Amino acid sequence: MGYIVILLGNFMVLFIVKQEQTLHTPMYLLLCVLAITDMISSTIVVPKALCIFWFKLKGITMSGCFTQIFFLNAVLVMQSAVLVLMAFDRYVAICNPLRYTTILTKARLIKLGLVGLTRAIVLILPMPLILNRLPFCDNRIIPQSYCESIVVSKLSCGDIIVSRVYSMVLMILNMGLDQSLIALSYGFIVRAVLRISSKRAYQKALNTCTAHFCVMLLYCAPSLLTHLAQQFSQDFAPHVHVILANVYLLVPSMLNPIIYGVKTKELRDKMFQYLCTK
Repeated sequence: MGYIVILLGNFMVLFIVKQEQTLHTPMYLLLCVLAITDMISSTIVVPKALCIFWFKLKGITMSGCFTQIFFLNAVLVMQSAVLVLMAFDRYVAICNPLRYTTILTKARLIKLGLVGLTRAIVLILPMPLILNRLPFCDNRIIPQSYCESIVVSKLSCGDIIVSRVYSMVLMILNMGLDQSLIALSYGFIVRAVLRISSKRAYQKALNTCTAHFCVMLLYCAPSLLTHLAQQFSQDFAPHVHVILANVYLLVPSMLNPIIYGVKTKELRDKMFQYLCTK
């Protein structure tokens, strides 16, 4: 059911933005990219998980597992880059509104998107290569519904220090840097909003950031909690890891279109207009 909600909700966002010329702005284009990453990340995981629960197809080859790890993590790193761009978009819209259209052009967004994609591939490519070099014992039961690098490395009989160090470095380079940039952007936004004297302009500036800020928390909080739980697994019960791993991937993807549909007036109005017309 959650997977269907993810596909329908994010497809609705993509369809409405594509149909409405007035929504072809950097903010909504970035929202579309985020919707695409949501659908891809859930599609990488959910069909295999459904095969496990419905058809008892619990086996997966090592190459299949490593492929899932690469594509899933690459999409998640790309997703993090999109969240940074969305925070930067709101920063420019609030702090430099007169230069918004000249700073965030479509060509520049495409270039930044390609940089984010390249970064994702470069950061994640070593991960399956490191795991492939590890010796694995006979007991290869992954205690959750999809392959995760830290979980897979713990099945190895050999020394996993390289894998652990790389996971920590990756978390610092990706999550640490990206979330620091997001926090910095919102720090400037809050400072600019507090300086606004007009109450109406103040409310408008605050409302335009509410949806973005909710989505940032929705993605960042479960992500950070999941990574910390995996690093300190001895302090958590096995079922907690399974729940956190699925919440981390599925819940933000489900709620993202709902948050934007409720909080963003332009998207909400177009959505109701289209549904009522149909």
